[in-house]
Amino acid sequence: MSLETGFVVGAPLALALLELYHPHPHDLFRLDLRAWMLVHYAQILLFPLVALALARLVGERRGFAAGLCRAGAFVFAVSWVAFDTAAGVTTGILLEAARASGTPEVWRAPVMAVWNHPIVGAGASPGSAPLLAVTGTFAWLIACLAAGFTLRRAGSSWPPVLLLAISAVAFGVFRTHAAPGGPIAFGALAAAAAWIRVRPFPRSRA
Repeated sequence: MSLETGFVVGAPLALALLELYHPHPHDLFRLDLRAWMLVHYAQILLFPLVALALARLVGERRGFAAGLCRAGAFVFAVSWVAFDTAAGVTTGILLEAARASGTPEVWRAPVMAVWNHPIVGAGASPGSAPLLAVTGTFAWLIACLAAGFTLRRAGSSWPPVLLLAISAVAFGVFRTHAAPGGPIAFGALAAAAAWIRVRPFPRSRA
């Protein structure tokens, strides 16, 4: 197995497995902060790597769809790293300080100010969603669909294309990158990458 194959399969697979351990924040002040911080620090590294893995699926192919895939992957990486740093890491740091202070309720207002922020927060009010998360979700949708279109035109069979379509819609359907949305999205990408690498097809400039 080549290093590139290991990368395009391994990066999304690692992130899919990591998201299985992403805590669900039903009550921020009762989170497992050790797990929360470990997951969010790792995501800052893995989101760009997974975006690069998605872009590498189309290889050096040219055309509008291939370019759209690369652009979408880039926007996903930038927006979700920014989102994860604020909503995940910054919130976690404030919660750690709140617990250490012995008076966590005093910290509730600043914690919730970050958490409910309309651009970088994760706890947006019902019927709305934070701008960076929406931007990243839409960019991922476009990138995956563009990759599937490019690969199908280049001669790929249908299974990896369908896996990319599943990856594309997972965040929109489940509205979270924690389980089940993240494991499905990134696991489907890993499976699509593995299929393409194991069953190569004729090269094309499409």
